[in-house]
Amino acid sequence: MSSSPLAVSLCGIPLRNPVIAASGTFGYGIEFEHLVELHELGGLVVKGLSREPMSGNPEPRLWETRGGMMNSVGLQNVGVRTFVAEKLPKLAQFQTAVFANVFGYATEDYVEVVRVLEDSPGVAGYELNVSCPNTRHGGIYFSNDPGLLTELITEVKRVARRPLMVKLSPNVADIAPLARAAEQAGADAISLVNTFIALAVDAKTRRPRLGAGFGGLSGPAIKPIALRMVYQAAKAVKIPVVGMGGIATGEDAAEFMIAGASAVEVGTSTFWDPTSPVRIARELGEFLKKQKIAQVSELTGTLRCDVPSAE
Repeated sequence: MSSSPLAVSLCGIPLRNPVIAASGTFGYGIEFEHLVELHELGGLVVKGLSREPMSGNPEPRLWETRGGMMNSVGLQNVGVRTFVAEKLPKLAQFQTAVFANVFGYATEDYVEVVRVLEDSPGVAGYELNVSCPNTRHGGIYFSNDPGLLTELITEVKRVARRPLMVKLSPNVADIAPLARAAEQAGADAISLVNTFIALAVDAKTRRPRLGAGFGGLSGPAIKPIALRMVYQAAKAVKIPVVGMGGIATGEDAAEFMIAGASAVEVGTSTFWDPTSPVRIARELGEFLKKQKIAQVSELTGTLRCDVPSAE
């Protein structure tokens, strides 16, 4: 794997290529085995896992927008124990890195999910979804408060022996303090961006298009903002950054790496093309050949522009 131009290492985890299927849009991975050669992925992040099963938000949950998509699935999942018993063993046959996305509404929720996963083989690392309100602190979002974020990561690191990646929200005034807080608390990497809080309205009924009202905006429409935030986060920390937000082509992936990402995640694109992570990796390889670049890691952090890292 190391001789491939696309091979990278993320927190010591070898990846066939830097293109990872993102959480929330790729199920638990096994649902796509009849559509995608999973071993050709750099890795995959499974659907977010909680302590107990969750049924999610009321329908409708998806709305296609101009240049993107809104979702309000509500983190529906089978719960970590069912995942470990029924889903994870089936992923063992595929030679790709599996990351477990973890979420909760109190620090102890995250800790318990990771504790359960620690006893299970087949997980390469964790991705903490911190875009959740802390119910013990009046609904303040972990992703919006450096203090809460530090507390969460510190406690999870006490039980996590595998690499820990923290998925940051873009719904903040300045991403740099959150990125630095994650690094200082012991995160091995950060990933960003998660979705933007948004609202779609039906003018005829005068009601929201989504059953839960607000939803998360993703897709090509958010890509320029995501690139800016990845650049700012990468300038603020020394740990690896995994970029995402509207990636649909190999050149999109290259742009995120140039902005500072060591790897990328592909999410919304899989709704239109389930094979897109594999296609994007192939296109990224073709881009390297055309640009006469020997190794994809040479792209990381090479933006030729003296733009400020933070506003």
